[in-house]
Amino acid sequence: MVEVRLRAVRVDLQSNTPVLLLQETDGEGRTLPIFIGTPEAASIAYALQGVTMPRPMTHDLMRDVLSSLDVEIERVVITELQNSTYYAELRLRRGSDVTVVSSRPSDAVAVAVRTGSPLFVSDELMDAEGIILAADGTEDEEAEDDVPPDVLIGQFRQFLKEIKPEDFAT
Repeated sequence: MVEVRLRAVRVDLQSNTPVLLLQETDGEGRTLPIFIGTPEAASIAYALQGVTMPRPMTHDLMRDVLSSLDVEIERVVITELQNSTYYAELRLRRGSDVTVVSSRPSDAVAVAVRTGSPLFVSDELMDAEGIILAADGTEDEEAEDDVPPDVLIGQFRQFLKEIKPEDFAT
């Protein structure tokens, strides 16, 4: 397994769709891009920015339920790609018991961000789908990490204002 970090949540300009960028922490610096839904992207962005809602959102509820049951997320693993759909697993630990639960990658990452759980990608998946992002000269890795939270939220709010139902037609 390849350990990754959430490099960014961005909006792909061509498709106007949110995308997770999971970059390996060691090695070549390959990145696994995963297109996700707008609500999940907003949820991840809120967690990254420390935005708290008056009532728990779904991923906050999941974190709270796991915590109240003394269950920790040992790790999140993005496992495979089948028919253009990514799959993930939450590896849960309670005492010495380990349980694996299937998940969408976006939900798994949203919960992992809230719990500080490590992220991994299977070796086979990273080998097949990982890419090296070309530096375009406008921003480097450190600059990306310095994007103010309110700017990211603003980008997602603008995206939500402009999206139309027909954008989801297949």
